[in-house]
Amino acid sequence: MTTTATGEEIQVGDIAIRFLVEAESTAGTAALFEFDVPSEGSAPPPHSHDGWEETVYGLRGTLTWTVDGIATEVGPGEVLCIPSAAVHRFENLSDESATQLAVVTPGLLGPAYFRDLAALLSVDGPPDRTAMLDAMRRHGLVPAI
Repeated sequence: MTTTATGEEIQVGDIAIRFLVEAESTAGTAALFEFDVPSEGSAPPPHSHDGWEETVYGLRGTLTWTVDGIATEVGPGEVLCIPSAAVHRFENLSDESATQLAVVTPGLLGPAYFRDLAALLSVDGPPDRTAMLDAMRRHGLVPAI
């Protein structure tokens, strides 16, 4: 079975997310998305997720991922596996934008999470931190802050 990406780009703050494969196309076994992080761009707070593992693959630029307190740079062609329940975060400390591919297994994280965050960030004024953390929890992410 082949699937076609929707082409939708979801802008969450500085980060652009494009789902290439959604869970519905894999009978729930996986989801796949690409994301761009500008130099020194904002990133989600440290978090974990008990329901899925996440594997990231560097396409362009370098992100620094911290998983359970250990920092690892992921650049083009490099892979990092993030086990379920591991507290992690990422940041772009370089002078160039970075693009990475994320595979979520099983495919429990979908575009709805990113759309919810984008909507919360689109209001005037500072974002509602409590609402952002609630959205994370509602979609299976556990904030570690």
